[in-house]
Amino acid sequence: MRWNWKKLVLLSVAVAMASLLIASPASAQCAMCRAALAGSNNAFFIRNFNIGVLVLLVPPVTMFCSIFVVLKRYHRDDQRPDSEEEE
Repeated sequence: MRWNWKKLVLLSVAVAMASLLIASPASAQCAMCRAALAGSNNAFFIRNFNIGVLVLLVPPVTMFCSIFVVLKRYHRDDQRPDSEEEE
């Protein structure tokens, strides 16, 4: 069975979404953050802090994905034979 890249991407997204939905909520993202937030009784602040950490994750993921897409397109163009060079 040969996997189509669209099916593979769809499967990857489904697995990622399932793992996010099943994951238990964390009180903080790292040990230092957990220690800093342990004294706070403000649940709104803790929730916003965790959302802020996730927002900071967006730029590195975007850069990685864009580099991957560029390399994939370059690799695809590199495999095509040029008919102009044969003449």
